[in-house]
Amino acid sequence: MMTGSRTRNKTEWGEYRPQLFEAKWQKIWEETGIYKALQSSDRPKYYCLDFFPYPSGEGLHVGHCRNYIPTDLLSRFMRMRGYNVMHPMGWDAFGEPAEQFAVSHGIHPRYSTDMNTANYRRQMKLIGTSYDWSREIDSSQPAFYRWTQWFFLLLYKRGLAYRDTSWQWWCPTCQTTLSSHEAAGGVCWRGHTGIRKREIPAWYFKITDYADELILGLEEVDWPEKIAEMQRNWIGRSEGYEIDFEVVQFPGSGDGDNERHITVFTTRPDTLFGATFLVLAPEHPMVGRLTSPEQGTAVESYLVKSSQKSELDRMITDRDKSGVFTGSFVITPLNGEAIPVWIADYVLPGYGSGAIMGVPAHDERDFEFAERYAVEIRPVILPYDQQAGEGQEISQPFMENGYLVNSGVYTGLSSVDAARRIGDELVAGGIGRTAIQYHMRDWLISRQRYWGTPIPIVYCDQCGTVPLPESDLPVLLPEMDNFLPDGSGRSPLARVPKFVHTTCPDCGSPAERETDTMGGFACSSWYFLRFTSPDYREGPFEPVVMRHWMPVDLYVGGAEHAVLHLLFSRFWVKVMADAGLVPFREPFSKLLSQGQLMGPDGWRMAKSRGNVVNPDEIVETYGADALRIYELFMAPFDQDVDWNTDGINGAWRFLNRVWILYADTYSVSADAEGRDHEIEQRLHSTIRQVTERIQGFRFNTMVSALMEFVNFLKDRQANNRWQTASYNQALTTLMLMLAPAAPHICEELWHLTGHSGSVHQQDWPIWDPELVQETTIQLPVHVNGRLRDVIEIPVDVDEQVVTQIAMMQDKIQPHITDREITRLIYVPGKVLNIITGG
Repeated sequence: MMTGSRTRNKTEWGEYRPQLFEAKWQKIWEETGIYKALQSSDRPKYYCLDFFPYPSGEGLHVGHCRNYIPTDLLSRFMRMRGYNVMHPMGWDAFGEPAEQFAVSHGIHPRYSTDMNTANYRRQMKLIGTSYDWSREIDSSQPAFYRWTQWFFLLLYKRGLAYRDTSWQWWCPTCQTTLSSHEAAGGVCWRGHTGIRKREIPAWYFKITDYADELILGLEEVDWPEKIAEMQRNWIGRSEGYEIDFEVVQFPGSGDGDNERHITVFTTRPDTLFGATFLVLAPEHPMVGRLTSPEQGTAVESYLVKSSQKSELDRMITDRDKSGVFTGSFVITPLNGEAIPVWIADYVLPGYGSGAIMGVPAHDERDFEFAERYAVEIRPVILPYDQQAGEGQEISQPFMENGYLVNSGVYTGLSSVDAARRIGDELVAGGIGRTAIQYHMRDWLISRQRYWGTPIPIVYCDQCGTVPLPESDLPVLLPEMDNFLPDGSGRSPLARVPKFVHTTCPDCGSPAERETDTMGGFACSSWYFLRFTSPDYREGPFEPVVMRHWMPVDLYVGGAEHAVLHLLFSRFWVKVMADAGLVPFREPFSKLLSQGQLMGPDGWRMAKSRGNVVNPDEIVETYGADALRIYELFMAPFDQDVDWNTDGINGAWRFLNRVWILYADTYSVSADAEGRDHEIEQRLHSTIRQVTERIQGFRFNTMVSALMEFVNFLKDRQANNRWQTASYNQALTTLMLMLAPAAPHICEELWHLTGHSGSVHQQDWPIWDPELVQETTIQLPVHVNGRLRDVIEIPVDVDEQVVTQIAMMQDKIQPHITDREITRLIYVPGKVLNIITGG
């Protein structure tokens, strides 16, 4: 309750000027350590984590705050709910982004990293985040990367790290290898053009050994379906058959004279009789042997052009298909027909054996290719409602199930039955095998750059490749003034004799260290474990403490890391589980991705566009709480939205209204008696709304509920219906409900109104069900039986209005646009199911 009696008048209370008290409270919170997670506590644990940021730029902009403010609110809320909350922060400081920033500014990455992390830390404190800074980690410090090297050795000992020489994407500007993901669109992920393939020795992790479990594990976690689907697609599991096509002759030259056939992978053996050509990836090892002298020049020219395209660019389905004839033919199994062998870059070396059978009547890419090069398009499957001989002119491929035509003894069978019987005959004849293929390749970890974790491997003429003993860790990154690549293709570390030259730990002979460093994803694949015991020296984490905190209860970050970082982290944890290091196999129980905050011009914030909004400027003018309220209120958490200065003005006006509400009340009297049933009903309804909306990450409607409650209290005051104990209790509870979102003003008000301790260490208010009047409900909306959204509707709304509200939602629109709605199934207050056709 409000305490004390009138001790100052409204003028003495002063105006709402957050600049006078926000920094004061930030300093007090840090000095008193109220946000430190306790290693030992009777409270239930809650581990809330933001994606590991890399401090590669000159500081935060308000777009970054779209991540950090909501997780801070949730962490504060959970503490008040009685949880022992760990909300740590650290820096993904190794890797090319940090190094490129140093290069562009002409300074050393050690200096720029320390400078940038200091600025990030200052800005995060400026906006009022409640991180436990006692757990801060930096991946570029030896105390951390010693254990990154330790995990490399663990993978190596378990047969999951290996060195191989293969063709890799190379960026001549970055002077390092790139993964296919980093070479999307034929452009380096740092924006450099001119990337090309080079044959380079490099280190890999065998993530493919865990492909199936990485798919199955997605069923065990609470993740957005779109991110889970992106991971499934990246892994790309396909069940089918490997089929051997015998080569008619070898007009070219090359190795592999014992190989007399080309193996293709297909998921549709029922289309075998429709194969009218065979296609090799440009990288296929038999290209040289299959290329005739007459086609040599054309093939060579095509290979050069293909080498300049990224793998992701080659996967784009709507680009023009191109290819070149090798001059060779193969025999199709079962029917003995000779078909031509082509080379085309829409076939990838990582899919199957890098060869496919071209079935243009039943595959979209093959159809486009056949039309361009006038290759026969032969239908062998028809829809069940089409008679054989009808509609023989093919305008588009038929890719559904049907019945077989033009397929010898299999003609007339359903495609499902035919696939099984043809597959059985291929296997029985020794020319086919059941097989499972994956799109995902092993993880390329090597980088030929300076700023990264050194790989703990040495090369000995006597012993070969030798892993260092754990007692030799960390392998320290040597200091280098000139850390830029020299164009040789080797890491700058190769220029440091004291680093390179060492002795073999096995035999004592002279040896050389590996000079590649690990890519930054190695550091971020385990950092979340280090936060549990950042000062532990006997291992990467203290086992008992790790088991208390892990897995992460909530992980929040941008969807741009939906594939690689999350996939690699899950892989490392599964390896740790198999090694007996952790008792779980999925590191992140719940995952959420925030929408992007665009610049005022509608484009993603970037200094190059001049549309970046700096939080320092906003805090200086409006205060940190106004920035926080605006970021929470501007849009649903997962929705993209443009920055609007009018919005930040509105947030400041709301907080000013809150300040005046207390100033008006406190300047008259804080002593009151009597109850007001209407106020109590409204208070408890608001407690429920705010609580449930925070739990559901519906922060925009949480803020709107608080705004409505403030307006209600102002109206009671204006009508002189406020001098009651119920009104005072409402004011006290309002501070508690608003505190996670606007921590500074609530702490200031808490003390101005005579309370002791911190508002952030109070218990979260609990609503009385008997006093709660339901005005809205949460309604699940399904499309064709699958949950797509949960909407908030008034309790007494009719079905027509419910349907209109549902169909306007951003999450529903993509699933009903251009589709006929054939049926609506509405169970009042329970569920709405929209059934579509087409």
